[in-house]
This record gives sequence, structure tokens and C-alpha cells, in this order.
Amino acid sequence: MDEDFEAVRRDPDPISRGRRATELLAVYQQRSTELARIRRAAIEEARDVLGGSYAEVAKAFGLTKGRITQIRSSAPPAYRAFFGVGPLTVALPGRIILGRQDPVIAGEDDATGTHLIDELGKLVFLTNRFIIDPREEWEPAGDAVVVCGPASAHIGHKLMSQDPLLGMTLGDNVHWYIEDRATGERFLSPMDEREPARADHAYIARHQYGNQVVVHIAGLHALGSVGAAHYLMTSLPDLFANYGDAEFSMAVTTKFDGLTPIETNVLVPPRGWT
Repeated sequence: MDEDFEAVRRDPDPISRGRRATELLAVYQQRSTELARIRRAAIEEARDVLGGSYAEVAKAFGLTKGRITQIRSSAPPAYRAFFGVGPLTVALPGRIILGRQDPVIAGEDDATGTHLIDELGKLVFLTNRFIIDPREEWEPAGDAVVVCGPASAHIGHKLMSQDPLLGMTLGDNVHWYIEDRATGERFLSPMDEREPARADHAYIARHQYGNQVVVHIAGLHALGSVGAAHYLMTSLPDLFANYGDAEFSMAVTTKFDGLTPIETNVLVPPRGWT
């Protein structure tokens, strides 16, 4: 970090210097937010160690009790770490349409991205919305939420192939299924049943590569990703409490009214990979 800082200061090109300074400011801001989260979590842990007294915690931290109260109410919650430190890329699948050069995005995926970015902003994440070009082998360089099935782009296939427990498979009826690799059980989307319903299954996984976190969401149809995104952000405290920074995967089923989720249930319970 110090090397990056000095390199920006020494950059003779004002355009390059300005861009690099902007990028580094974003990184510094997210690191500052993470330190605030760590301190808030440490306060709660220290309170238990010191017998439940915030006054004792304040004394041990060299702060006033009022400052401790302020930190507890203003700093991000511990479960923010589920997504890493940030900044975060929210990557959505682009689709190629005949006659158009640039990828377009489905309305369902747009709704998923909008919801994720809004909710991640509440956790003080700086986010960058990115449209995945299915013709390219793109991979996130930092912390990311990737919304993409294995058939939509290279990154969706790569992430899901690393999951030892859950995946997606193409059936003889040319429909995709969520497959439990441990039991062999397969789940067809309610949208593909003989009597279709306005509901869909979706896959959720958390990958950890050293200090990089990639959260992966993939609906059997684009609609399923909407439900998975809503479930994830609502259930985040419990998921973090149970799995912390571990790798795991699960599946959910969501019923919809248009694009609005009205009921979500766990299809395959979350399981850690180790």
C-alpha cells in the first residue's frame, strides 16, 4: 500500500496520477470501513471477556464510554465481512442479440443488480456494476458478487466447477437442473414443469481465494437470481454467524409476483466445503 501511495505521488502524468489517486482513495476508504467493522466486533468480544461491562471495554481501549456507544451504533456490522473488504464488483451476465455489437442485460438481471447494489451500499461498500461479455473469459480481480450461470459465461462455469457439493446439469429435456452432487438428487425449475409456476430455483455460493471473496449467484432462469439476491441480503446475519468466512453453497426456491419475491424457501441447506 505504501508503494502504491508513493508511486501515485511520483507519477508525472496528471491524467494517470488523478486516476490512480481516485482508485487508491476507494481502496483506502474501504480499508477504513473494514477497520471500523473490526473495532466494533472487537468491542463486543471484549465485553464478553471483561464480564459484560462496556465501561471496562472503554477503559481497556483507551476510549470514553460515550465513544464506545457511538462506535457500536455507527460502525458496520460484523457480517459485512461476508463479502470481503471491497470495493466490490457486481457482475451481471450480458447477452448477445443478433444485430447488436454490445451485450444487453435481461430485466431480471438488472433487477438483481439494482437490489444488490442498494443493499451493499447500506453496508458501506463501494460498488462497480459490470456487464459480463459472454465472448470473453473475464474473471474478477478483487472482491465480487457474480450473478451468472454456467451456460452464460466462462466465469459462471469456472466458479460452479469448484463446488464439490452442488452444481447445475443439463437434462435430456434440454432443461437445466440444480444437482446435489452428494446425493445425486436433481431439481427442475418450477417454470419448466408441465404446469409452470411463477417460481424458480437458484444457487448461492461463497468462494474465498486468500483475501479475495467471490459470492456466486445463479438462477436456473434469470428470475431465480432475483430471489437469491433478496434471500442472501435478508439472511446475511445468520449465514455469517454460521459460516463466517468459510466456503459453502446452498440453493433456494422463490415464488414471485412479477419480479417481486413473495416467498423464499431453502431448497438445499447450506453446507461447508471442508
